[in-house]
Amino acid sequence: MLREYQPGDYFDETFIGPDQPRAHYQDIVQAFEAYGQDEFQRRWGIIDLMMRQQGITFTVYSDARGTERTFPFDPFPRVIPAAEWRVLEKGLKQRVKAINRFLHDIYHEQHILNEGVVPRELIEKNPNFRPEMRGIDVPHKAYTHVVGTDLIRDKQGKYMVLEDNLRSPSGVSYMLGNRTFMLRSFPQLMARQRVRTIRDYPNALLASLRSLSPSDAEPTIVVLTPGQYNSAYYEHAFLAQQMGVELAHGHDLFCHDGRVWMRTTQGRRAVDVIYRRIDDAFLDPLAFRKDSMLGVPGLMEVYKAGRVALANAVGTGVADDKAMYMYIPKIIEYYLGQKALLENVPTYMAADPEQLEHIATHVHNMVIKEVGGAGGYGMLVGSEASDEDIASYLHKVRADPGNYIAQPIVQLSRHPTYYQDSQKFEPCHIDLRPYILMGEDMTVIPGGLTRVALKRGSLVVNSSQGGGSKDTWVLANGH
Repeated sequence: MLREYQPGDYFDETFIGPDQPRAHYQDIVQAFEAYGQDEFQRRWGIIDLMMRQQGITFTVYSDARGTERTFPFDPFPRVIPAAEWRVLEKGLKQRVKAINRFLHDIYHEQHILNEGVVPRELIEKNPNFRPEMRGIDVPHKAYTHVVGTDLIRDKQGKYMVLEDNLRSPSGVSYMLGNRTFMLRSFPQLMARQRVRTIRDYPNALLASLRSLSPSDAEPTIVVLTPGQYNSAYYEHAFLAQQMGVELAHGHDLFCHDGRVWMRTTQGRRAVDVIYRRIDDAFLDPLAFRKDSMLGVPGLMEVYKAGRVALANAVGTGVADDKAMYMYIPKIIEYYLGQKALLENVPTYMAADPEQLEHIATHVHNMVIKEVGGAGGYGMLVGSEASDEDIASYLHKVRADPGNYIAQPIVQLSRHPTYYQDSQKFEPCHIDLRPYILMGEDMTVIPGGLTRVALKRGSLVVNSSQGGGSKDTWVLANGH
């Protein structure tokens, strides 16, 4: 299944050249070859059955055939050597530490804006900037309690940050599910590789949430979900169950006497910490969108008074805005006095007339994105678009340039991925979303969610655009 595999003119994670696996993949390649087609299909069938039984699904809003489907999974693991991971972990911690310092500053003294390091208008005109947060102190000065930072590797194999997800990053349930599938289907192979565990994620998340509680007693924690029609509802329910806390909808909670309360069959119960999976705008109809039926009226007043903690904090979205992304290296240098250990992808601002013309001139080699976009929606990949689509998209950009940024197309690294129609492994583009937890301490989960662009030749890995995922193995020792 792998002997005909052609790495091509890209950085391939597994192979240096045809039939030449990298040192940390040699045992895995040999094992998959030894399984043979029939045994491999049998094991993959077991994984597919487990996914269906557990209802591991996601939502594609744009597909007329139906929105709910099983999350595509590829059983050939992505492997990261121990030494390589140590560099990534250090860079991720540096980035998250600086971002939290930045968020505290812009909601308090605003030194970085007063000194002109970051343009003031970029913050104050940002729809994710919440003036309501000015002067509010949050526990441990931590705003981003759950972070999902998207990493890619370029043609030379260098890791780069594609974007930071600071509001309510999703995908961790698929990361945990992928590991369960591999443990049950390829246990001997994993044991031989000495793969670092990720099963402590729910406990680590629970510990981070507990550390935010304003109460000295055992805190009551809930996961606040917008409901079953949200694309990540499975994850909301899964994490609540794994942590042993309640999954709550907005109508399950209410505010009274300066506290947030949960309705239960035994009467009301005070809530100390809310892990919210609802955007800022829908959290409190008295403070934000008046038409929201998803949030809790009065929640912001209780939050401002310090009688309930929210994870992630309100207003974190201002720092993961795609226009802010290009300033993160400056933010790291300003607050920490260090150079960024993980580089950004070069980014162009359409709001700048000169940069806009550069984008238009080089559009076939660019990815253009909406500043507040997510999930792969609303973007243009110039190399894959028709001339008609490009002209139409550029018209929108010119009409509202402040809403768009562009980045050169990076030839993402590739990884062997199995296709049923050809019954062999073919190279597919991948990225990596590690998860960082922050409370009293910071924890980087060893691995993350490796996303795969399953459409042949595509660079778009988002599940909403037809992508899938792999288990990510961080090795416990070695170089």
